[in-house]
Amino acid sequence: MTTAPAPAGFQTGFTVRPDLVVEAAHADDVRTAVAHAAARGLRVHVHATGHGLPGAVQGGVLISTRRMDSVVIDPVRRTARIGAGTTWARVIEAAAPHGLAPLNGSSPSVGAVSYTLGGGLGVLAREFGYAADRVRALDVVTADGVPRHVSPDSEPELFWALRGGGHRLGVVTGMEIGLVGAGRLYGGSVAFDGEAAGTSAAEVAGRYLEWAGTLPDTVTSSLAALQYPDSPRLPEPLRGRYVVSVRVAYTGSAAEGERLVAPLRAIGPALADSLREMPYTDSHTIHSDPPFPHAYYGDSVVLGDLDGGSAARVLELTGPKAPMMTVVQINHLGGALAAPPAVDNAVPYREAGFLVRLLSPLDGTDVASVRALYAEVAEGLAPAVLGRSLNFSFGGGDRTEGFHDARTRRRLAGLVSRHDPASLFGGSYGVSPGGR
Repeated sequence: MTTAPAPAGFQTGFTVRPDLVVEAAHADDVRTAVAHAAARGLRVHVHATGHGLPGAVQGGVLISTRRMDSVVIDPVRRTARIGAGTTWARVIEAAAPHGLAPLNGSSPSVGAVSYTLGGGLGVLAREFGYAADRVRALDVVTADGVPRHVSPDSEPELFWALRGGGHRLGVVTGMEIGLVGAGRLYGGSVAFDGEAAGTSAAEVAGRYLEWAGTLPDTVTSSLAALQYPDSPRLPEPLRGRYVVSVRVAYTGSAAEGERLVAPLRAIGPALADSLREMPYTDSHTIHSDPPFPHAYYGDSVVLGDLDGGSAARVLELTGPKAPMMTVVQINHLGGALAAPPAVDNAVPYREAGFLVRLLSPLDGTDVASVRALYAEVAEGLAPAVLGRSLNFSFGGGDRTEGFHDARTRRRLAGLVSRHDPASLFGGSYGVSPGGR
């Protein structure tokens, strides 16, 4: 274990100034750091890659797990044993030679453990469900400084809570996850000019929602909209344009994939079309998330359903006339996401049909203005809103409402009261001991 300056993370929009930073190399370092914090009444924060930083960190002990980046693949059991700081890229690369893949998110540089604790909406989510559903076991250090091996047979209540409940009950030092057979897939994106006749944002959104309603569970897709800056660093077709893209991931044959996406290509002229067969190691190119650190604020709304008119209103509010640049992503849910897991967990809102995600760069934009815009978007969707997604709250750590349904929240609150009565891991995304 070493102490160090606060690590530079992917999210640069919020200050990170803890009293002590601990660079953990293994689980015993985490145990020592938690015991140190508990003895002094200091709050504990956990930092892997810094993508999902919930807000500013002031005071307390920050445990950096980025050095705990081990990956061990068991191709016979189709599992991966991963350390607390391991990125999805490392898991994908290690599993690929065996024709296997994890249920990773769109960005390969995100920490796999943290993403899974929040539920984990993956590239192949509609076919295989949430990443949390595939967790076999976890190792966690709880607020009493005790390392615990958590599985369905050992600590079943913690096993339920950690899979979908986030970081509120301890510091996870390692995790065993199930892998799926996916050495290759058919996927990519089709991008349209969102201000052109025939391919306007509203028209593309309406056609996308109609198309999504016809898909088998083996197709995972999303729609994204973004006003690109007029920058010479961007490809000419995207420079200065309002672009609406449909992203697709499908594990079936390329021939069947081509048939399934034909209605998308029929929408109108495309600015770009990257749909193709690819090795799973190229799955990150479907979304092409920015690979460089930057400042941003983000939130989401989980919806029971979404119609074309409501989607058009979201795009109108966040499009070229919006007060700040906002990336919108509409994820089609359902399929395996709606199915109960083999062992119950704390992932909420399985009845949801769609997830609307909003993300705004903070360079030159204040958080208050971003929140005001997001509130307007949520208000327009209010009749269908079920809650918010724990995975996609970036900077709104002071707002914990909506991450779980009332029943799940009460159960989580009871476990917090039992395992962390002093609120060592409180704040951030968490559930308060009183269930508030």
